[in-house]
Order: sequence, then C-alpha cells, then structure tokens
Amino acid sequence: MEFDKLVHQPTRLRIFAHLYANGEASFTALTEELEITEGNLASHIERMEDADCVAVDKEFVDRKPRTTYRLTERGEELFEDHIDTLEALIDGLEADDS
Repeated sequence: MEFDKLVHQPTRLRIFAHLYANGEASFTALTEELEITEGNLASHIERMEDADCVAVDKEFVDRKPRTTYRLTERGEELFEDHIDTLEALIDGLEADDS
C-alpha cells in the first residue's frame, strides 16, 4: 500500500480536498480558507497543474483578474484513490484489533 506523494503532501491534500468538496475555488478563497500564503499556494498549484490534476481558469471580472481552480478528472481520481488507500489502511488496523 503506497500513498501518491502528489496527493499525500499535507498542503496539497488540503487543496485536493477543498476542490473536491467545493468543485472550484478562486486563488483568494483558497489562500484565505486554507490559511496558506500566496507563494505557497502558487507553488503547490503549479505542481498539481503540471501533473494534470488541476485546471486553471483565468478571466476578468469588473476589470480585475480572477483565477479559479478545479480538479481535473485525473485529479479527482487520484484523490479518490488516496481516500481508498486511507480507508484500506484503517480497515487493516481494525482487523488487527479483532
């Protein structure tokens, strides 16, 4: 049983979980809700984007740029696989207690 290092990293795991639960989020919302710096978020999003796990949408709203992120199909699959791995680990621990 191995964890995918892209998903398992704590900050990225929180980003994956937030996007999975909410569908999409703006850069500002992610920094505020996850309480991470802009630079930290940007580096993790870049890594996720390079792995084809997050889609980036850029647009102007009232003449201001807005960047929104959402998980790609691959990103959703990796996150779900990670959850399955965690659940299998927990099930294995419970079986050991029996």
